[in-house]
Amino acid sequence: MLRADEAIEAAESILKKCETRNADKIARELGITVIPMNFKQQKGAYKVIERNRFIFIKNDLHPVMHSIVMLHEIGHDTLHRKESVKAGGFQEFNIFDMQERRMEYEANVFAAQVSLPDDDVLDLIYKGFDVGQIARALRSDINLVAIKVSQLISRGYQFRGTDYNIKFLK
Repeated sequence: MLRADEAIEAAESILKKCETRNADKIARELGITVIPMNFKQQKGAYKVIERNRFIFIKNDLHPVMHSIVMLHEIGHDTLHRKESVKAGGFQEFNIFDMQERRMEYEANVFAAQVSLPDDDVLDLIYKGFDVGQIARALRSDINLVAIKVSQLISRGYQFRGTDYNIKFLK
């Protein structure tokens, strides 16, 4: 069962506690050790080792993707720590591959909520921007913006269906 509402609540709590949307600063504030890695394909990983929390992140990611992967992994820390301990950690190759993967979707909802303020996204939507234009304007990824728009719709906002029809998430 998807717990998107819980992911949004957790993201808002983190924003209030850390007073920043900067992923690296949030990780430091939460006491998560970040270790850059020379991954070939993998973008990131989250692991708890003897109660110490770690994010391993590909060291040559574009700054936008670095932030998204970091927030995704912080989402796992916040929402799925117990599951991670049981599984021995989580590895991320394609963070937007969410079909049949509840925890990946929730971590992405968390990342979208932290990195994309509702007011900024809504302002651009009401100005007529589509998902791709919003992603460019907010220096984000189109997939993350689509998740954000989907969550806004599920929370009762109504937009033109043609621009914001995001069936690929279902």
